[in-house]
Amino acid sequence: MAETTIDLRGQPLAEAYSELHGQVEAVLDGIADPVAAMATISALIHHGFGHLWTGFYRVAEPGHLLRVGPYQGTVGCMEIEFGRGVCGTAAAERRTVIVDDVSEFAGHITCDPRSRSEIVVPVFDRSDELIAVLDIDSDRPAAFSDDDREGLERTMQWFRRHG
Repeated sequence: MAETTIDLRGQPLAEAYSELHGQVEAVLDGIADPVAAMATISALIHHGFGHLWTGFYRVAEPGHLLRVGPYQGTVGCMEIEFGRGVCGTAAAERRTVIVDDVSEFAGHITCDPRSRSEIVVPVFDRSDELIAVLDIDSDRPAAFSDDDREGLERTMQWFRRHG
């Protein structure tokens, strides 16, 4: 089946995330591989919304280290310690973190100097184990809202059902 990426820009966010969720479910139907899902979901989000960087940092050492996983964009940071930067904070605290201005986030790790704002969503498997974080960077300040948080957290539920 030939899949296409839907352009979600310009749509109301609730509608856009509903379409994204439907597309994720359709494309990944019958797939139970979390790495394939991460690659596919990062592509759908990145191209659907036109973000600067979209991808996953996978748990390499539980409680200690994240390592870059499937992503779209320029080369990402290879490793991030739990508690460091936005990704490490989201992993350590097991919660979504939205940063309107990365220059004001203490300890922000600059992988791409064009990044102005960021959202990081924890990803859990069906055993409630943290397996990754979804990291999205924008070149616009304050690009992410609670609507993005809700939509992305719903999309990351795929891993709880299949992981």
